[in-house]
Amino acid sequence: MSTVIAPTRSGGPAGARVSPWLASLPNLLTVSRLVLAAAFFLSLELARRPIHDEWWLSAAAGLFVLGALTDALDGWLARRWNAVSVFGRIMDPVADKILIIGAFIYLAGPAFLTTVQTRSGIIRPVQATAVDAWMVVVILLRELIVTSIRAMLESRGIDFSASFSGKAKMIAQSVAVPTVLGLVALGSRLTASSPYDLPRPPMPDWINLMLRVVVWTTVAITVVSVVPYLVRARQLIRASDPPLTP
Repeated sequence: MSTVIAPTRSGGPAGARVSPWLASLPNLLTVSRLVLAAAFFLSLELARRPIHDEWWLSAAAGLFVLGALTDALDGWLARRWNAVSVFGRIMDPVADKILIIGAFIYLAGPAFLTTVQTRSGIIRPVQATAVDAWMVVVILLRELIVTSIRAMLESRGIDFSASFSGKAKMIAQSVAVPTVLGLVALGSRLTASSPYDLPRPPMPDWINLMLRVVVWTTVAITVVSVVPYLVRARQLIRASDPPLTP
């Protein structure tokens, strides 16, 4: 039976042999993230059809956290065991984007619609999650920009791995989604509203404030995170292009 030699933390071989099953574990975790994403979306659907139930929101938050943990674990294991594969390099970011972007699409959807009364007495619809449609567009646009740049550079044989800003963005988004779901579930419980009330009754002001802080901070980190990628891409393109001859 073939084996894989696991490297040490410093990158050198440790001499310990890893079985093919263990070497395939990072890819299995990536696939499991797709399964968890499907279960996460199903939980959000059950939270809105025909009633919105805070239990399903809490379940969705837990499933999302499990999916985010598999993202952190599969990459670490792949590097630890020197088991980086083509499948993992392609499917890992795909699974991440399905989970994250899908989550924000749901958070901006009609299931989380509520109302607020302005100072002039006008009732207007808002998202209970504080996630608006334009925020989803910004998050999606950021991912498309970085993915396009990465595809262009790696087609030239230039490594364009995730930077610190990208990892910080992923952490912020991974924390924001379950936090928002947890706060909305708590707000639903505190209002003690009928489960058939649509749109959702307004939540306490302190929860609305916390939601806005979490969401706006996450969107700001997402926007800022693209800047180091653009700077690095410009430098790499300049270095790879042949100099112009007079």
